[in-house]
Amino acid sequence: MDNISLLVLSEPTDRQLGMLEQLPEGTSLAVGTAPEAFERLAAAASVILNWSGTAALLRQVLPLCPRVRWVHTRSAGLDDVLFPELAEMPLVLTNGNGVFSDSLGEFALAAILFFAKGFRRLVRSQEAGAWDQFEVHDIAGQTAGIVGYGSIGRAVAARLRPLGMKLLALRRGGPEAQPDAWVERVYSPHERLEMIARCDYLVVSAPLTAATRGMIGEAEFAAMKPEAVVINIGRGPVIDEAAMLRALASRRIQGAALDVFDTEPLPPGHALYGLGNVLLSPHSADHTGDWMDRAMQLFLDNFERFRTGQPLRNVVDKRRGY
Repeated sequence: MDNISLLVLSEPTDRQLGMLEQLPEGTSLAVGTAPEAFERLAAAASVILNWSGTAALLRQVLPLCPRVRWVHTRSAGLDDVLFPELAEMPLVLTNGNGVFSDSLGEFALAAILFFAKGFRRLVRSQEAGAWDQFEVHDIAGQTAGIVGYGSIGRAVAARLRPLGMKLLALRRGGPEAQPDAWVERVYSPHERLEMIARCDYLVVSAPLTAATRGMIGEAEFAAMKPEAVVINIGRGPVIDEAAMLRALASRRIQGAALDVFDTEPLPPGHALYGLGNVLLSPHSADHTGDWMDRAMQLFLDNFERFRTGQPLRNVVDKRRGY
């Protein structure tokens, strides 16, 4: 396939756009942050790259593109992008799944060690000039449950299992979808209370869909061990934030490490800022020095597949939302 027209929803100054120079000769390209930027090519466009554009912009541009066959979004999460009109269109949607998994797996490991080894207490003692000895905990032999066993969940498992942790997973397919040798047992969503009750650490890496919104709520926090720690590296609203705040403030659970939130940026004065048993990350646990380069390279690889008629990577099931 030659002479592909590509619309890129992005600030023209984004550095990674320079990588688009690798596209085959003859590729027609339009870049912008308003529908007017695409008027010349929209009618012929077969590909849309939503690089740093908003869902609102994508919603405006799509009706201008009667020949579009493929939309790629830089992010892995689709809760803002997969609006009803896009879901119903007969086009292929792909995302950035997998680009961010390794660094998020490392964050989950770091969060577990943060609580097991009392790093906050160590830093406070050092700052106070205090010689404060206390007991720490081994993570070998402890149990981590992973809610959502996709690319991110597997990256978490690959880092925790070699350290001797027991791993459980919750995924839509349940026990019939035994994923790999890392996990001791797979639970289905309706068995989540049984799994959660076994966990010392609960790593939430599920995408946000109608089925997962608020799935970790009052009943789930009530089922947790008092020493349990919740780690959210998926999407904020998968956890009922109000229920989590109550569990943390009352010390019903030991703590939480959070990279995602209901509202981002987390508003000034939010109750989470004042809790000493919470580790907060401003949705940047996956912002490594080259993460955007790798995200663009994924698109370029997929563009070559599209151009040559090969199956695309990271095709989204638009009905399921991931």
